[in-house]
Amino acid sequence: MASSSSLLRSAVAGQRGLITASACLYMSWQACEALVPVAIGVIIDRAVENGDGAAILVSLGALAALFVLLSLSFRFAFRLSTRAAQRSAHELRVSVADAVLDPRRAPTSGRHTGELLSIASSDADKVGRFSALLPRTCGAVVSVLVTAAALLRVSAPLGLLVLAGAPALLGAMQLLGAPLERRAGHEQSQAAHAAGLATDFVAGLRVLKGIGAAPAAANRYRAASAASLRATVRAAQAEAGYDAVTLLLTMAFLAAVALVGGRFAAEGRISIGDLVAAVGLAQFLLGPLAQLSSTGATVARARASARRVAGVLTATPRRESSETLPDGPGVLTVTERELRLTVHPGEILGVVASHADADRLVRLLADAEYAPDGDVHVDGAAVHTLAPEVAREALLVARPDARLFGGSVAENVRAGLPDGAAERLEPALAAADADQVIATLPDGVNTVLSERGNSLSGGQRQRLLLARALMADPRVLVLHDPTTAVDSATEARIAAGLRAQRTARTTLIVASSPALLAVCDRVVLLRDGRIAAEGEHSTLAGRLDYQDLVFA
Repeated sequence: MASSSSLLRSAVAGQRGLITASACLYMSWQACEALVPVAIGVIIDRAVENGDGAAILVSLGALAALFVLLSLSFRFAFRLSTRAAQRSAHELRVSVADAVLDPRRAPTSGRHTGELLSIASSDADKVGRFSALLPRTCGAVVSVLVTAAALLRVSAPLGLLVLAGAPALLGAMQLLGAPLERRAGHEQSQAAHAAGLATDFVAGLRVLKGIGAAPAAANRYRAASAASLRATVRAAQAEAGYDAVTLLLTMAFLAAVALVGGRFAAEGRISIGDLVAAVGLAQFLLGPLAQLSSTGATVARARASARRVAGVLTATPRRESSETLPDGPGVLTVTERELRLTVHPGEILGVVASHADADRLVRLLADAEYAPDGDVHVDGAAVHTLAPEVAREALLVARPDARLFGGSVAENVRAGLPDGAAERLEPALAAADADQVIATLPDGVNTVLSERGNSLSGGQRQRLLLARALMADPRVLVLHDPTTAVDSATEARIAAGLRAQRTARTTLIVASSPALLAVCDRVVLLRDGRIAAEGEHSTLAGRLDYQDLVFA
């Protein structure tokens, strides 16, 4: 797996031109900023004290030119660094999206959609901001060097006071900021918790109302929202106190510099201009030192985000695979642990199993494209050696958690199939008893569904998903509980439709529905990952272990 450091280096290398130009401009800006107090001090000593009007005008012109240079340097430095950060983040987002969507990679197991979205957005942005951090850090280093040289030129004791006192002041600010950081983290956690509850409740509002749990959910959200509000108030109070104390410390530090510098000026050890320059440099130095002190935390966040991004990009390497499937009648063979299962060409095989056994078998078949040991074969070809599009033509697993999308019924059922497959639409709808659903819709197959098909009932969605699987017409079709949301009469019609639709194709049905099992050519009973019995449904119906799973 690529390390976070290598990913950060790669992100920077991809924007090296913008970063280099931005760094040069940031250094120019910070050097000019550091020279402003020095220039003002020189003007006071050489022009104002002497009352030379011409010298004052020339000095003011030079000072204005300095301001123009530092303003332009900052503007273009910020523009270039922001462009580098945004480009770097965008390229990472595209890479993460490619890795997630690339069918030649294994699915990103163990990561939910929300986590992947956070990696592609928040983490990618943090890595991108690392590209903007480097130029600013270069500018801060240059400003500290210029300031140190200028202060030591004015007065060695005064310069040492500022150079030693400024880091001590920032250290004190860091210690004071620790409680604020903890409270801010708690606030963000509480806010995220409340937002997560709100998202879950909105997504499941129909279910909550259906079971009468909406009031309880509302009370739970109110409690979470109140906790978030309390955390926010505490964090705001801590921030206000922090701001007050840091402002007091800063003013005390500047007052100390002014007091010492004023004493030196009164004793004639430095000029009035040098005093103004020293106080201005002391105030200016806090900014670059704060930038340098925060660099470590920013780098740590960027490394943590880079580690998460790298985890997605390199979880499973992209693989090359065969683009063709050997000719064959559609023989499916499955090998896993103690299970040896063969489905013959044109056969409809039923599988009855416990939830754990059924889920393990379906997951093996669904992830067959990525099985490292070739446990799933179609016509002698290991499915994991086939290109994804070829593998799906050979073997398709229709799982109960499949989704519809916002679009017409026809688009949902066709699901990206070529125009030449249009003639299979009506037979697939009829076999899944989905033509009954179409008859109730205002525009038939052209009716536009809401997101995830939420405008339909569960049984209607299930029939359209079954029609989608039938229309794909793979060489081997695996159906997992395709009729759990329909009534018994509809289930009987679907069973008959499947029998008629898949006569020349191989089909494996993992279910406990008597209606579906009755139309199977053969039924296999799995127990503890092995075949306990097989035969026709009517024959197995006399077994108690079979009855417990089918008729319970």
